[in-house]
Amino acid sequence: MALTPYSPDSQLLRTTFSYFPSGVVALAAEVDGEREGMVASSFTVGVSMEPPLVAFSVQNTSTTWPTLKKADRIGISVLGETHGQTARQIAAKDKSTRFENLELETSDSGALFVHGSPVWLETKAYAEYPAGDHQMILLEVTGLYTDASLEPLVFHGSAFKQLLKSA
Repeated sequence: MALTPYSPDSQLLRTTFSYFPSGVVALAAEVDGEREGMVASSFTVGVSMEPPLVAFSVQNTSTTWPTLKKADRIGISVLGETHGQTARQIAAKDKSTRFENLELETSDSGALFVHGSPVWLETKAYAEYPAGDHQMILLEVTGLYTDASLEPLVFHGSAFKQLLKSA
């Protein structure tokens, strides 16, 4: 085996990172009467149990996060195996169509959730830390829901995939 020395080749780094499988989440809320949302594959659970914290990272250039973080509560939907197109739609640059024709639910606090997701977490902003060209965001869990009959969507090799079910 021969390691490639690191150089500032963002494409090589992206390709290498893409081989780490991860779940895909939608983070969404109603802010000032408008639906705001984004998709992240950098989501991590179990950052802390007391208080209950989860984390994700967002690019410093994001135009959605500065608005979304103003929400009283942010809904996190761990996207289900049938949500590949949903992930693309919510991640689209055109914010006006991000939630078109999606089956959604809004909590009393304004957190927005995608139906067909195996996990919903209602959260509130907890802390942000600089992390190079990204920000590391910690969110505190204030409510949760799970549906064990649904499988998650997985991002691997720069593509959305489904988990294989064993017989």
